[in-house]
Amino acid sequence: MIDEVLPDVYDVTVSESDGRRMRVYLLNRTVPTLVDTGFAETTDALFDGIEAIGTEPERLIVTHGDSDHVGGYDAVVEEYDLETWVPEETDLDSSVEPDKRYGHGDEIGPFEAVHTPGHQPDNYALVDEDAALLVPGDAVFGADFRGLPEGYLVAPPALYSDDVNEAERSMERLLEYEFDAVLVFHGSAVLEGGYDRLDEFVNFPGKPEWATYR
Repeated sequence: MIDEVLPDVYDVTVSESDGRRMRVYLLNRTVPTLVDTGFAETTDALFDGIEAIGTEPERLIVTHGDSDHVGGYDAVVEEYDLETWVPEETDLDSSVEPDKRYGHGDEIGPFEAVHTPGHQPDNYALVDEDAALLVPGDAVFGADFRGLPEGYLVAPPALYSDDVNEAERSMERLLEYEFDAVLVFHGSAVLEGGYDRLDEFVNFPGKPEWATYR
């Protein structure tokens, strides 16, 4: 399934079961950019989606090393002649070395990379402030992933998190940037008012200072 969620920004759903969608994003910008690859076993669905969009990616950015984000890396590299960017912390199980390793603050086309550990130590968010766009990797989930109403944002569940305290601090870090739309990989994206929704979650009423509470 393909959904043009914003102009020239495509949600390519590569699998859907039990109400859960696994997706990849294709941004048809100056350099068509694929963000993540899905599972190894969902690459056929990804390729079909890209063909239906009619624009082949020229750049691949991996947000972190979980199998639903990087499992299709080898197949994507083999299928397309693209430039690959992988976090410097990611232990990539691949026969093909990435073209570029990136870290916090690096620029990748229109994006600034923001290190957001917590879900996993190598998780990165991608912020395009000119387009008011945040692609958080798995630093943020859509609230409906947890059975809450769509249109809100929550932290990644502890079940899937390496360090829940770090995950909360990473969400605070994202509020240092300007964005409106938030393209999550799990749950539903928030296409308007995303900054305010994240701020509401992070800075809840009566929130103490970390040092004071500890």
